[in-house]
Amino acid sequence: MATPDEDKPQIGMHFNSESEAYEFYNSYGGRLGFSVRREYENKSKKDKTTITLRRFAYNKQSIRKKNNRDIHSNCSRAETRTDCPARMGIILMENGKYQCHDFVEGHNHELHIPSTTHMMRSQRNVSKIYGHGIDLADDSGIRPKATFGYMGRQAGGRQNLDFTPKDHHNYLRSKRQRDLGYGEATSLLQYFTEQSRLDPSFSYAVQLDMDEFITNIFGADARMIIDYVLFGDVVTFDTMFCTNKKNRPFEIFSGFNHHKGLIVFVAALLYDETV
Repeated sequence: MATPDEDKPQIGMHFNSESEAYEFYNSYGGRLGFSVRREYENKSKKDKTTITLRRFAYNKQSIRKKNNRDIHSNCSRAETRTDCPARMGIILMENGKYQCHDFVEGHNHELHIPSTTHMMRSQRNVSKIYGHGIDLADDSGIRPKATFGYMGRQAGGRQNLDFTPKDHHNYLRSKRQRDLGYGEATSLLQYFTEQSRLDPSFSYAVQLDMDEFITNIFGADARMIIDYVLFGDVVTFDTMFCTNKKNRPFEIFSGFNHHKGLIVFVAALLYDETV
């Protein structure tokens, strides 16, 4: 592992993981004034997941491919690639650690000045403090544009924030993906997906709000659908049940069969009890 006094990559330097090597080179790039990206990798042929070789490079390395659009186009993009040779390569050793086996220090472009390095792509970061503020604002229903503007005024200007509106948007998207990744909603949708696989007649519907959050969920299996076709002349809507501490109403659309027995046509998990 790199020691604190080694502030520049050196061939033979060891790292405990690929991510540790990236953080070290990215930190080095931040001090010098250039942004870093993962350029390419080789993976183990045995498990297809273990990275055996990795190269980190300047994020504008390489040359743009030939543009095949109309040569008279007025919307051509500015050239940003510089084919900068600066890079650091690591290789997996037998002990499971990584060793720096390739390092090129020189650059063929101007580096960022210290006052602008925090806005480089690999240096931008939504810190825990700002992340907490974004979470609170989002939970309170404040729009991202207003939140970002408010945080910019607190910091003395948007240019003093360590992230951009795009980073703000990506943070919220990742947060919502995490919220959906583990919880009741995902478990229920996975159940519906499995039921649809086992029973092609199984049907369900999900309603979203304007922020694409799940609000109302409806589901009916093959038996329910057949019962509705046969006995759906009269349907009652039962709103007596709540499922958990959040008081999400669990409703059923029900009726009676020819034996006067209660049958369920559709089950629904609703956001509230409004019409």
